[in-house]
Amino acid sequence: MSDRTATASRETSETTIDCSVAVDGTGVADVETGIGFFDHMLTALAKHGLFDLEISCDGDLEIDDHHTVEDVAIVLGTAFDEALGDRTGIVRYADRRVPLDEAVAGAVVDVSGRPRFYFDGEFSQDAIGEFTSDMARHFGESLAMNAGLTLHLEVDGENAHHEVEALFKALARTLDDATRIDDRREGTPSTKGTL
Repeated sequence: MSDRTATASRETSETTIDCSVAVDGTGVADVETGIGFFDHMLTALAKHGLFDLEISCDGDLEIDDHHTVEDVAIVLGTAFDEALGDRTGIVRYADRRVPLDEAVAGAVVDVSGRPRFYFDGEFSQDAIGEFTSDMARHFGESLAMNAGLTLHLEVDGENAHHEVEALFKALARTLDDATRIDDRREGTPSTKGTL
């Protein structure tokens, strides 16, 4: 198996971001975005997906959290896409549901190279600390568009902290399943011969 790692950076007038990802990691995360709850979610993504992540972001948090969350998702998606390369041998599809107390979230992914995003649900509170709850949906969308994923997410619950955390954990488990190498497979998992 090739070394499925990548780094990506982005610098704009709104954010400066450096990111590295190892798809076949152990779940180690070193994350600093300036938004405590977002750092917690990215750490959960690494832990439950068994990805190694290093992310640093200096964003315009004096405005709000939007640019930071969106741009981190863009950079992380770009790094995932590069790390996966031509996607030779991957499982490709996966589907997971994850509960957290009263909340439950689901993620369905096709690591197809064709970005699409769908979301069903709403968050029970507008914010969790300095993190706007709807930015969890926007994170998924920006990640999918830049990693080349067809991604469906859904969430239901009564507490936004639980809803968002379940969503990130479902996304993590689904990405881990879909990006695993299937030793029985030769080549790319597509009748076209390419993704």
